[in-house]
Amino acid sequence: MIIPPASRFPPRLVLSVSAAPDRPLVPEWLGVPSDANDLVAAVWPPSAGRDDAGVLQVAGVSVAELRERFGTPLYVLDEDEVRARARRVRAAFEDATARHGIQARVYYAGKAFLSTEVVRWVTEEGLAVDVATGGELAVALAGGAEPPRIGVHGNNKSVAELERAVQLGVGSIVIDSLTEVERLAAIAERLGRTGETAQNVLIRVNTGVHAETHDFLATAHEDQKFGFALADAPAVVARIRELPSLHLVGVHCHIGSQIFGTAGFAESAARLVDLYADLRQGGEIAVLNLGGGFGIAYTSADTPTPIEELADGIVDAVARECEARGVPLPNLAFEPGRSIVGRAGVTLYEVGTVKPVRVADDLTRLYVSVDGGMSDNARPALYGAQYSARIASRVSDAEPALARVVGRHCESGDIVVDAEYLPGDVTEGDLVAVPATGAYCFSLASNYNYVPRPPVVAVSSGAARVIVRGETIDDLLARDAGIAASARPQEEM
Repeated sequence: MIIPPASRFPPRLVLSVSAAPDRPLVPEWLGVPSDANDLVAAVWPPSAGRDDAGVLQVAGVSVAELRERFGTPLYVLDEDEVRARARRVRAAFEDATARHGIQARVYYAGKAFLSTEVVRWVTEEGLAVDVATGGELAVALAGGAEPPRIGVHGNNKSVAELERAVQLGVGSIVIDSLTEVERLAAIAERLGRTGETAQNVLIRVNTGVHAETHDFLATAHEDQKFGFALADAPAVVARIRELPSLHLVGVHCHIGSQIFGTAGFAESAARLVDLYADLRQGGEIAVLNLGGGFGIAYTSADTPTPIEELADGIVDAVARECEARGVPLPNLAFEPGRSIVGRAGVTLYEVGTVKPVRVADDLTRLYVSVDGGMSDNARPALYGAQYSARIASRVSDAEPALARVVGRHCESGDIVVDAEYLPGDVTEGDLVAVPATGAYCFSLASNYNYVPRPPVVAVSSGAARVIVRGETIDDLLARDAGIAASARPQEEM
């Protein structure tokens, strides 16, 4: 692909805005940077930096080279960062539990980002894998995950998915409803899994604690589709214990996503240990799975809690609650996803148009339109998620200008980065890089407006390789049965 240099585009007006922090329509957390080329360290992969020409590099690979070889939009994933985070998270929880004489198992939450290569990376670093559908299970297996080190989630697992999981001998299945208790028991019995070979299960419960970023809410009830209320759990467990084809190994809960701090986990632990102590009267409960949800930095305003501090705080909280009730501390399990893969991802876009829009008497916003959008990152449209951005193909000494990076789709909500300061001379042909896109961007990608999904390229030690092929228009047309039908001879129709 030939990329026209920026010099071939017509020059544009350079705009800037005042540095006053209280300008209208500018988020309170977003300050005007002294240098709009700087990379905020906590947001980018540690391997990210600029070369002598000012071009962004990730793991020693120039983004200019990546555009030339693979085009844009492009998901870029730093393999060494994923591996390093997997090792660090595993060590944090294993060290925290070892101090209390118990063991930890860390599952990689596949919903964050799943491909066979990523499965290979995390399993080689000692993690188990958590899946929620038959498709995710197939990818985990193809990536080399061993069935005993796979956990299966989901609030509406199909009969076929449950049969496949039981046939494979997955390590555990998290039960989410009374219907599933009976359904899974019948499947396991039909497949001869009784007695010592009974299928290991956990039940998912709602502790009434919901945490997001800095805050958490503790209530008596939680209105959501997942799990059982605490008050209903004893009856569900009693039924499971009556069934010879199921073996209850533990209790699972998950309190939210993008969580900073340990307060929500501590509150949830108090309620979960109450249930654990009650359930132990009828038999062993070997594992408490406390889920994941550990946050990362998306912008300069985010200060995520170090994973070691989270691990120590969570494990210590469970230990205190167990000691207070006079019950033994069980083994613990955790399911991080975003905190392993999120920071490792950078998405590259090419700028197509830049439009200055007067949004207040004294404020102009640059609308920077790129060649991707909500089809490759749905999170801003779904959740109002905030991201950062930088010009990646060069540096500029232009004054910072308030910008909104938007996509190419026919939706006013097609926003990639809601508010950011970019150099005021951002122009057509520039490469824009959005960091912290390793989690939930590829996973939530779509073909909205019949846009093919981008490829995923892994970078490591100065080399780049495709780990998920990008789609083409031909790929999309190949699924259209009407096109196939019209191509057949008339007598066959």
